[in-house]
Amino acid sequence: MITQAPRGTYDLYGEQMTDWQRVESEIAGLMQAFHYSEIRTPVFEHTELFQRGVGDTTDIVQKEMYTFEDKGGRSITLKPEGTAGAARAYLEHKLYADPQPTKLYYVTPCFRYEKPQAGRNRQFTQFGVELYGASSPVADVEVISIGYELLRRLGINNVMLHINSLGCENCRARYNNELKAYFGERREQLCDTCRDRLERNPLRILDCKNPECREIVAGAPSILDALDDECRAHFEEVKRLLEALGIPYVVDPGIVRGLDYYTRTVFEFVCTEIGAQGTVCAGGRYDHLIEELGGDAVPAVGFGAGIERLLLAMKASGRPSAEPCALSLFVGHYGAAAEAEAAALTYRLRQENIPAECDLLGRSVKAQMKYANKKGARFTMILGDTELETGSAVLKNMENGDNTSVFFRDISDWKGLITG
Repeated sequence: MITQAPRGTYDLYGEQMTDWQRVESEIAGLMQAFHYSEIRTPVFEHTELFQRGVGDTTDIVQKEMYTFEDKGGRSITLKPEGTAGAARAYLEHKLYADPQPTKLYYVTPCFRYEKPQAGRNRQFTQFGVELYGASSPVADVEVISIGYELLRRLGINNVMLHINSLGCENCRARYNNELKAYFGERREQLCDTCRDRLERNPLRILDCKNPECREIVAGAPSILDALDDECRAHFEEVKRLLEALGIPYVVDPGIVRGLDYYTRTVFEFVCTEIGAQGTVCAGGRYDHLIEELGGDAVPAVGFGAGIERLLLAMKASGRPSAEPCALSLFVGHYGAAAEAEAAALTYRLRQENIPAECDLLGRSVKAQMKYANKKGARFTMILGDTELETGSAVLKNMENGDNTSVFFRDISDWKGLITG
């Protein structure tokens, strides 16, 4: 049906669009305060970028990517997340040659083929933060603090920061062996997907949503017990710095994240008010991603937050919808000469960034005033032959009915009335 959007997609307009713009405005102001630069990467990339960057054992790569062959026979994928594309751009444009660290952010459409549900669509928009070139725990905490501050500014309540550490590659190797031993003894109780994961990437079993697998996972060894001294010290410093910033958290050894590139710190902000899809912002450290893509080893940390999920959390927290931009003045008219004058006056007001409208449909004055009222115009003005001759018109306050006579061509004398 061509008059219906494809499943898992949606249109934005009206009140929803106003709320969306509010979130984007908060993001822009927040990023300016933290001094991060915006980056915009292509909507599609070479498929290999996500196979190498996201990980070919992840559900995203195995099940969810929109992949196709272009007319040149190249395998192309609509990006399922923003980090891999940003990392590719970091390498391609040699951003590592700039003074480090490199601090980037983006608001970008992403695509995943999965079952649509509240806060989860096949096309969604991701706000992401990427910090390259800093390996210290203070970089982890700076990125986490961006997420915390965004949620605070958006008025999202009942949200808690969950943190964990996945350690380095040596810690992961030891932990994977422990998981293989633990889950291997319970292989027959695992779902088919987790049996496959057991051989390829047992860490992914910890992410399974199957109830029977969840019961088995509850008794699995903790990654925190597998950390070496250096990784444990890094995690302890992250906790100390979070406490110094006054950011509350809980340690959650169950957080492993769904992407293969994470190392050491991982985190999620979980909102208790939006049901099963409670994670509204999540990320961590990925010190080997740039190397996986063919560059030198560069430490990196970042996060992603779905705009749709943020809007759900805002609504659940009781944040009222944003008010649409108010119409300051509606200029009514009758007669051809007055129509031209009304159009010119409306244009001059718009040049001053004052929201203004005039009639475009040739309606009667009565119908024009009904329209102005429906549009919520704060003031109205009607131009006709008399007003053109005298150069003055009545400015009517639609809220209290007060009338003020003004020389309508000299907007500097009265624009303060309609913008105050």
